[in-house]
Amino acid sequence: MRMIIAGLVLAVSGCSTVGGWFSHGPAKAKPAALVEFKPAASLTEAWKAETGETRAHLFHPQVEGDDVFAAGGNRVVRIAIANGGMVWKTDANAKLTAGAGAGQGLVLAGSINGELLALDRTNGQMRWKTALSSEVTGQILVVGDSVIARTGDGRVQGLAVTDGSRKWLYTRNLPVLSLRGSGGMTVRDDVLYAGFPGGKLVALNATNGAQLWEATVALPRGATELERVADVMGNPAVDERQVCAVAYQGRVACFDRRKGELLWARDTSSNTGLAMDERNVYVTDDKDAVTAYDKTSGRAGWRQDKLAHRAVTAPLALGAWVVVADGEGYVHVLSSEDGSFVARAKVDSGVHSAPVDIGPGFAVETTKGNVVAFRLK
Repeated sequence: MRMIIAGLVLAVSGCSTVGGWFSHGPAKAKPAALVEFKPAASLTEAWKAETGETRAHLFHPQVEGDDVFAAGGNRVVRIAIANGGMVWKTDANAKLTAGAGAGQGLVLAGSINGELLALDRTNGQMRWKTALSSEVTGQILVVGDSVIARTGDGRVQGLAVTDGSRKWLYTRNLPVLSLRGSGGMTVRDDVLYAGFPGGKLVALNATNGAQLWEATVALPRGATELERVADVMGNPAVDERQVCAVAYQGRVACFDRRKGELLWARDTSSNTGLAMDERNVYVTDDKDAVTAYDKTSGRAGWRQDKLAHRAVTAPLALGAWVVVADGEGYVHVLSSEDGSFVARAKVDSGVHSAPVDIGPGFAVETTKGNVVAFRLK
């Protein structure tokens, strides 16, 4: 099956993946004008390093130790956080769609042809390569002695860090349509939390893939397949007590992370994702507004709606700030107290995936294929 919606489509295993940024289609609305404000913080570019073009794929730079690992185009790179120096870069000889993951001496990336590539952390040389069932998507995690990757056909796999052999497989059926960017995952205390098309959030034992519980973030509704898209978007956010997720055409919901019992939920729709800190859950909705919800009660605290039609990314919660970027390459820093604009900067091209905490500061990966680091104070 192949369907064309908003000009962005990818056929996957009999289903279709719709471009996750509907505002990027041919009839997109004019982006809101940038609001003038008096900066309340200093935001400066620290360094820039080249990867490869990301295009419509969601790449996630990964910090480990003193380095940032990133992927894009057909390249995987290791960048020194201190000065942006390129420690190594490796041509993967494949069109990459996911990465980078890092851990246990490996750096990982996935390809459009379903290959999972494991490089040596020290020198970037290939350690092993294994064929999965379809295009590798989203985050690639290293948990203990396992690499966890997921593919566009609804499968999550645990692989041995030593050679990429399969340790476990979790699979579920997908709806006819799903959004690009759906199906994030995160891990805490050896439990993997994974969101799926159809509005489901699942907790798996990260050691053996056994399902611990399943919860409903959103229920598909509507007469057409497009109206019934209700995919969990971005990576779930986890703390000591709860795990939170948000769905397109659905709601943001938080669950007890041990039992999967619903704690609270609020109607909203997001095609990017959320973040969480000690007080709030921050959601970028499909109107490109950022809203802060009290993570205990779900009460909405503030909403920043001055970025309409700017294709805003999922947020990064960074202490006193909330950081997002947009499809025109602007990076926006908001106050976590009231959502007001604190600082702004511009990079070379649009940004699709959420900013990444690189401590100190943060980084974004642009569609032209650069990782840009910022200092914020």
